[in-house]
Amino acid sequence: MLALAYPDRIAQSRGAIGQFRLASGGGAELPSNDPLAKEDFLAVAELDGERKTARIFLAAPLSRAEIDEDFAGRIAASDTIAWDAQSEAVLARRQRRLGALVLDDQPLRDAPSEQVIAALLTGIRELGLAALSWSSEAESLRARVTFLRRTLGDEWPDFSDAALLGSLEDWLAPYLSGITRRAQFGRIDLAEALAARLDYAQRRQLDALAPTHIEVPSGSRIAIDYSAGDVPVLAVKLQEMFGAAATPTVANGKVPLLVHLLSPAGRPLQVTRDLAGFWTNSYPQVRSEMRGRYPKHPWPDNPLTAPPTARTKRRS
Repeated sequence: MLALAYPDRIAQSRGAIGQFRLASGGGAELPSNDPLAKEDFLAVAELDGERKTARIFLAAPLSRAEIDEDFAGRIAASDTIAWDAQSEAVLARRQRRLGALVLDDQPLRDAPSEQVIAALLTGIRELGLAALSWSSEAESLRARVTFLRRTLGDEWPDFSDAALLGSLEDWLAPYLSGITRRAQFGRIDLAEALAARLDYAQRRQLDALAPTHIEVPSGSRIAIDYSAGDVPVLAVKLQEMFGAAATPTVANGKVPLLVHLLSPAGRPLQVTRDLAGFWTNSYPQVRSEMRGRYPKHPWPDNPLTAPPTARTKRRS
């Protein structure tokens, strides 16, 4: 009778002896030595409502079976699918509530995939793009497209952090099937997800305008680093560039590469975008300093007529 008269005063134990939550949403308490302090549910008749956690003065025990029977029409079922920052995962729960009281809380099986993905995108935005597992292929593709957008114009997609985070629903969501937690991010094919943002013509032009590698005079295929700055970098041993009178370029010849000419030990000897000027002006000094340090490697008087090589003199 008390519960029916005051349904907002039905109280549920919070787990600690004497601590209760009211169906109205407030808190209530009993002394820990009170005979009712260990009950799971109470029907409260009288309490001090002026305190933040009200003191219960008069109540009667109430069973879960009585609540299910007498308040069946008031008990609401709801599904919660949301990103949980602590576990770094999407939590899907089904709850039955009487006001603010959670009567049942169970895992939700077969949660709608679109809601799981929406919650996952919320988590990715909170964590930032760095939380994703970026393969070298994905990082390279992103840097190459960013270079082309900067060089050729905004017909190339924007792969900046802000743009990608703002359009996760468009480019990343289709690749999140079966993913529910951060620990599974490594299963996402980011390279393919980004490549899907390019149209057919751009996919065909990408390798010609911004190749991943370039063949140097020695015959070696050397990777181009598009992430080092505004100008792509080609780091190559000096001897492999013998005979190259002009600086290699990308973007249909519009952008000379920033060439890092390396010693036989792989240390930078010169950084230049004017290879012809280097051979004329700087190479004699480099040759003078390095031929004694690396005598097994060729240091010809005229690098433009010498055969390029990645080998020592003996191996050549």
